[in-house]
Amino acid sequence: MPIVSVGQETLQRFSFKRGLMGTQFNVLIYAPDSSVANRANAAVSARMDSLNQIMSDYLDGSEINRLSVTSGSGKWVNVSPELFEVLQKAKQIARISHGRFDPTIGPLSLLWRRAVRRKEFPGARERRRAHRAVSYKFMDLDSTSRTVRLRRPKMRLDVGGIGQGYAIDEALKVLHRFGIQSCLIDLGGDVLAADAPPDQANGWRVSIGSLETNDTATISLKNAAITTSGDTYRHFDYKGRRYSHIMNPRSGLGLRHFVRVTVLGPDGYRADALTKLFSVAGWRKSRRLLTRFPGVELSILENKNGRLRKWQSAGFPN
Repeated sequence: MPIVSVGQETLQRFSFKRGLMGTQFNVLIYAPDSSVANRANAAVSARMDSLNQIMSDYLDGSEINRLSVTSGSGKWVNVSPELFEVLQKAKQIARISHGRFDPTIGPLSLLWRRAVRRKEFPGARERRRAHRAVSYKFMDLDSTSRTVRLRRPKMRLDVGGIGQGYAIDEALKVLHRFGIQSCLIDLGGDVLAADAPPDQANGWRVSIGSLETNDTATISLKNAAITTSGDTYRHFDYKGRRYSHIMNPRSGLGLRHFVRVTVLGPDGYRADALTKLFSVAGWRKSRRLLTRFPGVELSILENKNGRLRKWQSAGFPN
């Protein structure tokens, strides 16, 4: 176990891992002793379980699914501060992107999960029916009463495109309450780094997809988040065509061309959500959309119709 001294304080490195939200959750921290480290990790773990019960559309009794059941009823529903905040952040990104990211994509998500499970392509009628219930414009938020109204029948919320990023932001808040400043949190590839390790002033060493070689590269990360999205491992092949797990809310289909996006941002929720947004937007539109998100850097690799395009913003680390 690495031990380093910071001023008059001696810090030890601790590592924790567990399964969470259908993926791997890793926490690396520097703490004065195992007692602080274990208590901090237990608090983080409890917070993550709580958020999963709130945000997961895979859990029948989750808060977000209970809210979805009220769609079309005309009711304003009181929700938890966490659910309201993540929906508020998601709707803001949806609005800025003109629906290229959309937290109401749930009906389409369900359709495609079933298609993958049964290996049956959903029919046009099914897709149209699901698509009619999708639009962030049908989701009303009242910040004064912290209530939500889903105006269209059969709406279903899905914050899978932002939830993991939001969760790691919340995990960092918990660690800070324990006085832990140097830490790295990784939830299924959504990575958030706080202060650099005491013995590595440049930051935490993090592997990301390489823009040039379609392989991996390593960067130094501190006080920032980074996420990569792509369809290398998650896609649906049907009659010789590949459909990505990343869906275009406008068309109701998974992307049909290869695109890999890496976003470096000031926090987890933005890095997480913007990888999906820029994947849908494509390399040309993404360059314009990027200006609407200050403090965000982008790397995008796209192969469309046999033409490979790659671009990264000036501030993206090489």
